[in-house]
Amino acid sequence: MSAVLFDVADGIATITLNRPEVRNAIDRPTAEAISAALDEFEAREDARVGILTATGPVFSAGMDLKAFSKTRERPISATRGGFGIVERPPTKPLIAAVEGKALGGGLEIALACDLIVAAENAEFGLPEVKRGLVAAAGGVLRLPRRISRALAMEIVLTGEPIGVGRAAEIGLVNRVVLAGTAAKEARALAAVIAANAPMAVRTAKLLVDQSVDWPFAEAFTRQAPHTDIVRSSHDASEGARAFVEKRAPVWTNS
Repeated sequence: MSAVLFDVADGIATITLNRPEVRNAIDRPTAEAISAALDEFEAREDARVGILTATGPVFSAGMDLKAFSKTRERPISATRGGFGIVERPPTKPLIAAVEGKALGGGLEIALACDLIVAAENAEFGLPEVKRGLVAAAGGVLRLPRRISRALAMEIVLTGEPIGVGRAAEIGLVNRVVLAGTAAKEARALAAVIAANAPMAVRTAKLLVDQSVDWPFAEAFTRQAPHTDIVRSSHDASEGARAFVEKRAPVWTNS
């Protein structure tokens, strides 16, 4: 069976890690398959939002150490970096649907997504320091951007996992749902996003990501070239007309 499954329906692409026999650990071929799935997600006009989920009781154990010990190949995609995602996530919104453990690389994969829907049995952590390593696939870089520096530092330096309740409390996850329903609830969230104007959604995501490091005195000037394109688009006019006419808008992504 394929290590990564890909499906598109109702404007939503679903990418599924499908190696439950190794707790969805990522080897080099799987990283390349994730990268290819993300490329297809980006290219397809009928896919506006993505969900990254997994089969089995574990979201991902990160790097497949057994495979690495045999091949000495790290799970890195030539175009998207570690695990096929962490250095170049998609420009379209991506939601992680997490059941069970997302530790080490598993958390780094989830952090490369924009939103996280987590089941009540989910667990998050970066245990790399316990193994003499650093969470270099985005863990030490992205976690302080998602939660406070102090809390990120605690997770990174202790290597101790946190439960979903604590993850929700500190703002790491967006929603906590019943075990077994993370993908379903992520799909409901994705449907709300998919109903919005695709160009506006992509631009909003880009600005949220990029503006973190902008000096505020320059922020409005820097965002203007992006928001001006959206404001002058056909979809912006369509959104206004649909509101006045009390109907659902028909987006053309133009």
